[in-house]
Amino acid sequence: MQVLDLPDHGVKTKHGADGTKVFDPIRRRWLDLTPEEWVRQHVLNLLVHDIGCPPSLVAVEAPLKLHGLPKRADIVVYDRRGGPVLLVECKAPEVPLNQAVLEQAARYNITLKVPYLMVTNGLRHYCCTIDHQRGTVDFLPTLPGFAVLAPGCSP
Repeated sequence: MQVLDLPDHGVKTKHGADGTKVFDPIRRRWLDLTPEEWVRQHVLNLLVHDIGCPPSLVAVEAPLKLHGLPKRADIVVYDRRGGPVLLVECKAPEVPLNQAVLEQAARYNITLKVPYLMVTNGLRHYCCTIDHQRGTVDFLPTLPGFAVLAPGCSP
């Protein structure tokens, strides 16, 4: 798989008769190793090991309803009260992060109303904070730590 612009915390893989698999520590199962899953697993490691998100507060492929239709958000981080605080949309490295990708994440956020949003293809990353009351979006140089994402909820 391609080297990504994300910390490498040792994503577990295995090779077998049914192809290459990657272990998802959040969902606790082996999954087909696709380019998008490779990015997702690296982002999960970033969130847990570098940002300080407790694994119990991270959901992968979190179900949501958008205009009555079932959708799945790649990654959602919750605060200790159960409120969503971060939505991450992951794409394969060859997928450009264009307006359509940002709009997809924004549509998912209509339902979740998270204050932080990240889109990544493993090579480029965009992070922003959203003030839903004012209707403003501010891009950030990096994703803040869990204490900032979920103030008052850190251990």
